[in-house]
Amino acid sequence: MTKNLYEKLLPAPRNGGFQMTDYWVWCGSVVQGEDGQFHMFASRWPKHLPMHPGWLVHSEVVRAVAAAPEGPYEFAEVVLPARGAEYWDGRSTHNPHIVKHADKYLLYYMGTTYPFPDVLPGEAYGLDDPRCIVARANKRIGLAIADHVEGPWERLDSPILGVRPGKFDSYLTSNPAPCVHEDGSVLLIYKSRAYKGHTYSDMALGAARADHYRGPYRVLSEEPLFPPADVHLEDPFIWQTENGYAMIAKDMKGNVGGERHGGIQAYSSDGLNWHIAAHPKAYSRLITWNDGTIKQMGNFERPFLLFQEGRPTHLFAATADGEGNFGGRNTWNMVIPIGD
Repeated sequence: MTKNLYEKLLPAPRNGGFQMTDYWVWCGSVVQGEDGQFHMFASRWPKHLPMHPGWLVHSEVVRAVAAAPEGPYEFAEVVLPARGAEYWDGRSTHNPHIVKHADKYLLYYMGTTYPFPDVLPGEAYGLDDPRCIVARANKRIGLAIADHVEGPWERLDSPILGVRPGKFDSYLTSNPAPCVHEDGSVLLIYKSRAYKGHTYSDMALGAARADHYRGPYRVLSEEPLFPPADVHLEDPFIWQTENGYAMIAKDMKGNVGGERHGGIQAYSSDGLNWHIAAHPKAYSRLITWNDGTIKQMGNFERPFLLFQEGRPTHLFAATADGEGNFGGRNTWNMVIPIGD
């Protein structure tokens, strides 16, 4: 499948996915619940904030439900709300990735906090705002656990993956991409940045392992999985294969798969040593819709594959209208069926 993922993508349903009128919506991740319904865990934040970097200060993880993978998904509840600045994830939760393992639901996510007031409607806010700067520096990866897809959720009071001074992940950790094995052990691919003076470096991908999903998680390497100057990737998604692991990810520069912010594929026998596929293109921002129209989306990010009966059947992604660089007026989580 992985060698031909791009060629197997079918037209995207116009009515599919998940959108909310008064919110920016991002980061869609889907699981079939014990009720037979399909549950999307997504991020949202109010539109009185700019799309970027509004998510850093007021994102919250929500759940939406549909009868079929394509949707449309209907909002059901807030899953990980703000819970106070004293918690490591107390002000913003983002990047949800839902996994069903045995009789548990595992919700990986990014959380952050900051000791300042909320951004109010009409108030100026941007990248130079202290709330944004502190929230970015406090980004860490966490885990919530539940017996049922509707919760209640046990939120751990500490991150499962912090930062390491002097390493490529000294500034932040985010964008968790877990592969939970049958025995409960986990390979976790994650995004990081390093301190660069008083600011931060480009993004890099790291790998960690845990013998059990509750942790502890151990970083596997002192160096990033790919040299960021040559292979600059974001938004990984991984899964186990007969020969090891496969990954799809966002190609930041376009020098890997030929399209800036398109998707690429990579493979690994051990989860640590990764190689770009011979035919690397995994997906494109140029979308064919089921009404016959073709349009390049402003954004197409946070890819997630839904597996059913052992094979990927749907590709989910956060998308936006407009010309890119988070300049669109609307965002939503879209879905693309995958052919046999």
